[in-house]
Amino acid sequence: MNEFIQHTINGLALGSIYALVALGYTMVFGVLQLINFAHGDIFMVGSFVGLYFIRWFMPNVEPSLLTTIIVILVAMVGSATVGVIIEKFAYRPLRKAPRINILITAIGVSLLLEYGGQLIFGASPQFFPDILPRKQIDLGGAIYLDSNQVTIFLVSFVLMLVLQFLVFKTQFGRAMRAISHSLETANLIGINVNKVILITFIIGSSLAGAAGVLYGVAYPKIDPLLGLLPGLKAFIAAVLGGIGNVTGAVIGAILLGLSETYVAGYISSTYRDALAFLILILVLLLRPAGLLGTKKIEKV
Repeated sequence: MNEFIQHTINGLALGSIYALVALGYTMVFGVLQLINFAHGDIFMVGSFVGLYFIRWFMPNVEPSLLTTIIVILVAMVGSATVGVIIEKFAYRPLRKAPRINILITAIGVSLLLEYGGQLIFGASPQFFPDILPRKQIDLGGAIYLDSNQVTIFLVSFVLMLVLQFLVFKTQFGRAMRAISHSLETANLIGINVNKVILITFIIGSSLAGAAGVLYGVAYPKIDPLLGLLPGLKAFIAAVLGGIGNVTGAVIGAILLGLSETYVAGYISSTYRDALAFLILILVLLLRPAGLLGTKKIEKV
């Protein structure tokens, strides 16, 4: 039982990171019906922005919660800037083009970030420095809660609460949900569609940047291809929860994080990556709309 509880804690921490990335996928899909395949690489950019900010501006700073918050905020700004550039120069000019054009562009932007990252940061893995004091909280019965996990839980929870407030309690949230329902109608009733979509990219990219730093804190080895697998897993989590549904993205991410940890702990760590893709296949076969998604009829 103690082992199960420990695996559950580890799975919730991993799922919280996936959730921040999955929310970006689901928000962009909600307003544009676009799978932003470059989103996982924005997550990678957040890790490297945090890493180089520490190296250049805080090389001798003592690990602390304040240091972590500053690094996360800087990474969020850096990732949001990349998200704005992608939206304005890659996706906006193609908004009225066939969807296949935008899809191919998204894949191209993803490859540009990955291999451009290798050119700028180097292809070799780099190690994310300790920005938190490492402590283990003994919960009794050989169950431990790492200080890094506590930070991941707190930061993820706060960011998700802020997002929930923005989406469901603000004028921007109402505009975003209107665009999600019908972009053309939202335009006709006076909503500034370009502005709302841009803010959506900023928010989604900021969450990915925060997730990038949290991932570096939990798993210190990072490289320019870092966003590939976690990005795909976060996308699978969004599909599992019902892509386009904010609450569904969080639930799907938590379930995926727990499933991976249980499989690694009780069966074999070699199957943890395959599990995500097995879940994707099962969801597409059995419930294509996801756990909280709704079926939509489209004219073709």
